[in-house]
Amino acid sequence: MTLRPTLALLLALVLPVAHAQTPGAQGDEGRKASTLPLKASSTQADAAQLSARFLTRFHYDAKPLDDVMSAKVYKAYFDMLDSEKVFFTQADMARFEPLKTRFDDAIWNKDLSGPFSVFNLYVQRAVNRMEYARGLLKQGFDLTKEENYTYDRENAAWPLDQAALDNLWRKRTKNDWLRLKLAGKSDEDIRKTLDKRYAGYIDRVRQLDGEDAFQTFMNAYAETTDPHTDYLGPRAAENFDIAMKLSLEGIGAVLQARDEYTQIREVVPGGPADKSGKVHVGDRIVAIGQGADGAMVDVIGWRLDDVVEKIRGKKDTTVRLEILPADVGLDGKHELIKLVRKKVSIEEQAAKKKIIEVKDGDTTRKIGIIDLPTFYSDFGARREGDKNFKSATRDVAKLLGELKAAGVQGVVVDLRNNGGGSLAEANELTGLFIDQGPVVQVRDARGQVEVQGDDEPGLAWSGPMAVLVNRGSASASEIFSAAIQDYGRGLIIGEPTFGKGTVQNLVDLDRFAQGGGEKPQFGELKMTIAEFFRIDGGSTQLKGVTPDILFPKNGDEKDFGESTYDNALPWTRIQSAPYSQVADLTAYLPQLKTRHDARVAKSPAWQLMLDELAQYKKMRDQSTTSLDLAARQAERKRQDAIQADFRARHKAIDGTDASLAEEPVLDDGLNANERSLKAELKQENKAKNAKDPELQETAHILFDAIGMIRADPKLAAEVLPYGGKFSTAAVTPPQKTATQPH
Repeated sequence: MTLRPTLALLLALVLPVAHAQTPGAQGDEGRKASTLPLKASSTQADAAQLSARFLTRFHYDAKPLDDVMSAKVYKAYFDMLDSEKVFFTQADMARFEPLKTRFDDAIWNKDLSGPFSVFNLYVQRAVNRMEYARGLLKQGFDLTKEENYTYDRENAAWPLDQAALDNLWRKRTKNDWLRLKLAGKSDEDIRKTLDKRYAGYIDRVRQLDGEDAFQTFMNAYAETTDPHTDYLGPRAAENFDIAMKLSLEGIGAVLQARDEYTQIREVVPGGPADKSGKVHVGDRIVAIGQGADGAMVDVIGWRLDDVVEKIRGKKDTTVRLEILPADVGLDGKHELIKLVRKKVSIEEQAAKKKIIEVKDGDTTRKIGIIDLPTFYSDFGARREGDKNFKSATRDVAKLLGELKAAGVQGVVVDLRNNGGGSLAEANELTGLFIDQGPVVQVRDARGQVEVQGDDEPGLAWSGPMAVLVNRGSASASEIFSAAIQDYGRGLIIGEPTFGKGTVQNLVDLDRFAQGGGEKPQFGELKMTIAEFFRIDGGSTQLKGVTPDILFPKNGDEKDFGESTYDNALPWTRIQSAPYSQVADLTAYLPQLKTRHDARVAKSPAWQLMLDELAQYKKMRDQSTTSLDLAARQAERKRQDAIQADFRARHKAIDGTDASLAEEPVLDDGLNANERSLKAELKQENKAKNAKDPELQETAHILFDAIGMIRADPKLAAEVLPYGGKFSTAAVTPPQKTATQPH
C-alpha cells in the first residue's frame, strides 16, 4: 500500500483529531493531569526495540541504529517538540547534548529515560511559558513602542537564556493582544479571551502522558529512516484502518473539542445519531454510559481521543450519552440519549460525481467530474469475500456508468489533494481507462522488480479524459496519473505533483511480541518496503508527475512536497516495462495549450485567482510583523482594501448575493475553537460551494478536445485510445463494470 491517505473532518467522529495513541489503556476517569516525571513502561521499551529490529533489517533503505542515526533522531525529536524554538533555551540544549549519541542505546537497551527526560522538561516549559503569558495580560502592553516580532522561527536559534526567552514570549503575547485589538475587541475582552486560551492550553499540556511521550519519540526515530515511515500506536493503527476502509462502528457523529466540552460538529446521514432524531449539531456531551445500565462517566474536560474511545464500540452494542443541547446555556437541562452502535460509512471521503455543462458559442457539452479524495479499500472485507467491500475502483466504475447514462462526452478525474492510499486501487483504477497492460513497476529492497498491471480486457470509459492534479496529489495519485500519461490515455492538467515514489506496508508488532495478549499493546509500523516506477522506467520520487498543461503553482513547493525532506530517497530510473501508447496526445496538445492560454488571459475569474495567489505568496513569505499599533492599523487598512476588492470581484464574477458587510474581518484574532460553531460551519460550507476556476478550466480544455475530435476523424484516430471511434453510448472493447472488479 502507499501511504498517507488523507481523511477529512468526518473521521473526527471516532478518530482523535490531534493525538495518535500508543501502547496503554485508559480507565473510566480518562486522562487527568499527568504526574511528572513521566516514565516509560516496559511494554513501550519492548515495542521500541522490536521496531528497531524491523527498521534496521527490513526497511527498503535500512540503516543501522547507531550514533549517527541517534544524532538524526535527536534533531527530529526536538523539532517535533519545539519546532519554533520557544520552549527550550541554549542552556537546556547544552544540558541535553550528551543524549545526541545515546538515543540508539536507549532503544537497544530498553532504557527510555533519556527521551522521557526531554519530554518531561518540555511539559514543564510549556506550562511555565503559558503561565508567564497569563501574567503579562494583567499589566497590558505599550502599543506605541516601535519593535518587531519574528513569528516564523523555523530557522531561528534557541533563545540564549531565560531573559531572551521571556522577551520572546512578551512579543508573542503582545502580538496575540494586537490581533484582537485590530479586530475591535476591548482591553477587557482581550484579557478575558487570551487568559482563557492560555489556561486551556495549560490544561491540554498537563493531560499529556507517557503514551504521548513514547509516540513522539518513536515517530522521531521512524521518520528519520525516511519521511513516510511512521510508528502507529494501537489507537493510531485503528484510525489508519478506518481511513482505508471508510467505515467504522460507532454512532455516526463528527466530534470536536471546544472549551471543556466535546461537541457534536456534524451528524452523519443514515447513522444511529441521525436516525434517532435526538442528536444535533452543537450539542455537548457531558457523560457517557456503556450498555443499558452502565454507570454514567463524566467526560467534561477529557481529551477528545478518550471521549472517542468510549463512544466507539462493537456493532449492535448500546452507548448512552448525556447531552447538553445546543440551544440551552451551561445551566440548561440535560438529556439522556440511548444509541445502538452500527457500521457507519464515511461517505465524505468516497468518490463522488457531478456534471459541468460547458458552453462556448452555440455549443454546450456535458463534462463528467469524478472527485476522488483518496484511494481507499476495505482489505479485510475483501479478504473475507464480501461482495460489497468498499473500494475506490468499484465506486468510480459505478459512477462512470451513471455519467455515461447521463450523456457526458468527457470525464475529468479530480485528484487534487489526494494523498494516496492503496497501491492495488491505483492499479485497478487505471484499468478502468485502459484495455490491458502494465500500470506500475515495484522494486523491493533486494532490487527485484515486479510489474503490476491490468489483465482484464475492456474499459469502463473509452472517451476523452483528463486528470486534474496539484502539489497535494501524491503516491497512488501519482501512479494513476503517470500511467495515464505514459499510455497517452488522457490529459494531465494542473500543478506538478508531490513526488512520493515509495511504498509502505503495515507491520503488526503484536504478532511478533513474546507473551502478547489479545489486546493490542505494541502498535504497528508503517514501513517503507519498496519503490515504485512508471512503466516508462522513470520514478515519480522527488520529481512527481509534470502535467501536460500546467496551471500556476501556489508557491508551496518550497515547504511542501518530497523535495522538502532532507532524507528523501533520490530520483532514479530502471528499465521500462513492455507497453505501447494507446494514443498520441501530441497531435492536439499544442492547440489545446494555445486555446487555454488565450481563454484564461481574458477570464476575470482566472485573473482573480492569479491575483489572490500572488497576495497569498506575498503574505506567506513574510516572517516578521510590527508590534506598533499605528503601523499595524495602517497595514490592516491596506489588507482590508485588498480583500474588499477581491470580494467585490468575486461578487461580479459569480453573482454571490452576500453583502460585503456579512464577510468576516480579515483577521479576527481568534483561534478556530474560539469562534462560534455556527459561523465556522457557515464559512466551511461557503468555501466548499465556491467557484472553482481550475476545475472549470479543465472541463473547458476537455470541451475543446472533444470539439477537435468530432471535427477531424483523422485526429480522433490518433488521440482516442486504441484508434477507437468516439462514442458516448457504447464502449469497445467490452465494458468493465462495478460488479466485475479486476
